Amino acid sequence: MIMFASVIAMVALSNTWARDVYKIASSPYVGWEPWAYAADSGILKKWADKKGVEIEYQRINDYINSINLLTAGDFDAVTMTNMDALAFPAIGGVDVTALIVGDFSNGNDGVVAKGIKDLCELKGKTITLVELSVSHYLLARGLDEKCGMNERDVKVVNTADTQISSTFIAAADSAVVTWNPMLLAIRNEKGANLLFESSQIPGEIIDMLVVRTDLPDSVKEALVGAWYETMNVMTSRGKSGKEAIAYMAEVTGATVPEYNAQLRTTSMFYTAADANTFARSEELKTTMDHVRIFAFEHGLYAEGAPNADVVGIQYPDDSIVGDKSNVKLRFDATFMEAAANGKL
Repeated sequence: MIMFASVIAMVALSNTWARDVYKIASSPYVGWEPWAYAADSGILKKWADKKGVEIEYQRINDYINSINLLTAGDFDAVTMTNMDALAFPAIGGVDVTALIVGDFSNGNDGVVAKGIKDLCELKGKTITLVELSVSHYLLARGLDEKCGMNERDVKVVNTADTQISSTFIAAADSAVVTWNPMLLAIRNEKGANLLFESSQIPGEIIDMLVVRTDLPDSVKEALVGAWYETMNVMTSRGKSGKEAIAYMAEVTGATVPEYNAQLRTTSMFYTAADANTFARSEELKTTMDHVRIFAFEHGLYAEGAPNADVVGIQYPDDSIVGDKSNVKLRFDATFMEAAANGKL
């Protein structure tokens, strides 16, 4: 098995665009561990070499910190959800593109509590989560969809994703919202009850590779090429596929059965064709309407913003929702389509 390390995929740089080295980061999550494998296996280096660029990969344990690194300009590509792509870089004024739609959560995010067995019983309770993350979004959608409640009916307490598990374990009557792999560990705690999870709002929590829009096409092509080659290895039935899964399980601190269990609650787009179809769907636009309204209602837009239209979102069909002169989040299926057609 390949031994894990923070890996740099290095090749001779043949152009002089902006940076000498382009930086990509991912954080712990079942659907993002393939990036660690792509780097450590040499697949990322292979594609960087093919496109004449130099790409450095780093795995960052703190999810929010990884997003901030992209927003600050320290990294060029970072894994994040659709909501966080809007809430952090886009609303923060950074023009970003969803380059790869990797999966959507189909049970990987959930609300868990001790002492109660129904989501609606959370009324008046304290709930710990990463505030303004997809966990927060999931809670709001669940309270509304299942109980006709809103966040004023509960007390939300913010914490770092690295503290979620210990918070839940420490308290006798705790309630938390989180994602895998933390969710899997928390659900196995004595007395833990899963009250609501992302399969009940399918296709809404989308996990993506988000890049700065001005990233050169050669880097975008290298990233997309490396991703789908990794998907091919990951889904192969031979030794290489088993080794890839074992590696990803080890990186995330899970056993192979545990990692496979997380994959079963992840709707992975293993092929570029499937990802391209999803990115071009009308359902994506509906989801992003939910997301941008949530972001506006929770004060994520600039103070004094009159509505959610102040930031534009562009889709693969070139339609734009919001301010056409201030587009900051773009869903670009061009490179996924090229990968599907073998034209990278």
